[in-house]
Amino acid sequence: MIEITGNRLLPVSEYLTFTKLDDSSQYYNLNLSMIKERFEKHPYIEKVDVEDLGNQKVKVYLTEKKLEARLLLNGESKFISDKFQVLPILSVAKMVDLPIISNMNINQNVNSLSILKNDEMVQAFKIIDAAKLTNEDLYEKLSEINLQDGGDIHLTLSGIRPTVYFGIGEAAKKMVYLDLMLNGMSNSNSLVDSSEYIDLRFANEIYLGSAEKIGLSE
Repeated sequence: MIEITGNRLLPVSEYLTFTKLDDSSQYYNLNLSMIKERFEKHPYIEKVDVEDLGNQKVKVYLTEKKLEARLLLNGESKFISDKFQVLPILSVAKMVDLPIISNMNINQNVNSLSILKNDEMVQAFKIIDAAKLTNEDLYEKLSEINLQDGGDIHLTLSGIRPTVYFGIGEAAKKMVYLDLMLNGMSNSNSLVDSSEYIDLRFANEIYLGSAEKIGLSE
């Protein structure tokens, strides 16, 4: 018997099918290293530990790769891990709520399991990290990071009407200003609701599409 723990992205049955361990009648010639090696070949797996529990029972401890975002590239949707590795989205994968990264300025084909760490992707990851560190609620609202084919980055926040013109650089400071705009001001809701965009591309200031301007000190 093989028992699996640590799976979040895929059900146990899918991992067993991939490793060809779904038929217990074929277990007789397996050893621990062979079982471990089969699981390590799965694109979602970061690390595998295998333990012999005795009585013909083996326990497999899976550590899955940490997903950072969904990547829309050349008409395809893929996962990208926190280590910039591109991963396929399998049809049975649990669709975790991740921000989307779109419109990267890249012409080459990007294969699954390749590393995609260019300046644009680094900027997108900095925005995601800044949102997590600033306010968990703000991170959960972060729906899309539009890289604008190498231009000024735009953000889409779920539940927030205007587009956010985020620009490039200073992600941490801009995210704090955005959080202040959305959550820290008594009149922010009416200002945001009546605006077409929120512009963070100017030092220490937020511009709204309704022609309102708010000065912010360092």
